[in-house]
Amino acid sequence: MLRVQQGDEAALGALMHRWELPLKRLLARIVFNARDAEELAQATFVRVWERRARFMPGAEFRPWLFAVGVNLARNRLRWWRRRPEISLDTWLGAESPATGDDAPGELERRELAEAVQRAVAQLPLNLREALVLQEYEDMSHTEIATALGCTAKAVENRIHRAREKLRTPLAKWLRS
Repeated sequence: MLRVQQGDEAALGALMHRWELPLKRLLARIVFNARDAEELAQATFVRVWERRARFMPGAEFRPWLFAVGVNLARNRLRWWRRRPEISLDTWLGAESPATGDDAPGELERRELAEAVQRAVAQLPLNLREALVLQEYEDMSHTEIATALGCTAKAVENRIHRAREKLRTPLAKWLRS
């Protein structure tokens, strides 16, 4: 990142190569749309280049990068709330085709994954961000606090509240 701050575009390419997939995974788990996660990741690296002078030497890069990406994702989600979108398939009433050749446990795993995704999507944004950063990005409370611009105690509370909110919609799978 120090080389990027000095205007080295090749260094930005190296950072993009290293952090592109983790950033896309994070953004996809926040916005639940792979195409938008791709766009947001690109916008994040543009922002990193534009704001490279703001990076504090000696600071960790991952929380700073994720903070930029999460802020862009928040803006995108706000935009969506003002302009709801409905898919053509939903509008036409089309159903997705079912496949009958799944392995016995595969259907249950897929149902669980879909239930978790739906439940996480229903969380308030601040709880979802903290939970995704901890569970999927394996970040510490301090790193998450840096990325989200809050205290480590606030992160701890958000993660606790997120888990509490997930208990009810996921109760079916928690009992097994």
